Amino acid sequence: MKRVFHHATGMSAVLCIAMLFAACSKDSNDNNNNNNTKKPSVQIIDNPQFGKILADSNGRTLYVFAPDVSGQSACTGACLVTWPLFNVKNPSVSQGIGNNDIEDIDRTDGEDQLTYKGWPLYYYVSDTKQGDVKGDGLNGLWFVAKPDYSLMVAKAQLVGDDGKNYKHDYTEGTEATVYIVDSLGRTIYAFTPDKFNKNNYTKSDFSNDPLWPIFQVSSVQSLPSLLSKADFGSIDVFGKKQLTFKGWPLYYFGNDGAGSRGVNKGISFPAPGIWPIVNNSSATAPQP
Repeated sequence: MKRVFHHATGMSAVLCIAMLFAACSKDSNDNNNNNNTKKPSVQIIDNPQFGKILADSNGRTLYVFAPDVSGQSACTGACLVTWPLFNVKNPSVSQGIGNNDIEDIDRTDGEDQLTYKGWPLYYYVSDTKQGDVKGDGLNGLWFVAKPDYSLMVAKAQLVGDDGKNYKHDYTEGTEATVYIVDSLGRTIYAFTPDKFNKNNYTKSDFSNDPLWPIFQVSSVQSLPSLLSKADFGSIDVFGKKQLTFKGWPLYYFGNDGAGSRGVNKGISFPAPGIWPIVNNSSATAPQP
């Protein structure tokens, strides 16, 4: 379920004063410490540790959870005691947040929850004041929500193009694996015949690019705290920039489907392990 949200501006307060002065004044006093402009429900604020982060109207930090890569919340039951879900009816957003970036999802427990670029949003119970970011990095799965992540961390079952479940070592079995995805939750792969900063797959005319499109990002902006910028670089591939991780050129898998969050079919195509996911446990690519 989607909602259309609007940027909060001073103009809305002016119109409110002109039409319903008393009601608007009460709303401003209740929500903005006597300021004339209502703060947006989801806003971007500056944090000394993480730069620009997402927060609610009171400046409380919002978080994302790696196992939510599919777009549905994996935090249920007792998890919500520590990580309360974030939801606001008819929310407004600040400048820098697209109207389509914030959506509403129906959870399996019947509650509603707001998402940012498909990632469900949460509070951390031990954050007691504006600017607290005590939840970031916990269990290697919780990260402050930021508007400028280039990549994100996911944790999910690997399910190959053959429909079989795989473990992190590409043997068959059930196991949630941590791996790197783009900011929208799409899986990123390496190609085992590649070498350090050397793409051995893509043809000069890009005729095989639809099956394994190169990940065209020349540099990373922000990363979740589990990842290090030092592990990323870029190479030139026939005039296009391809991002690398530990020297491995990075790709999408065409059969995952554009916009398919948390889908990782490429791990078994054409055989398990030829196109692996990448994470901090990945070895550095071999030298040419």
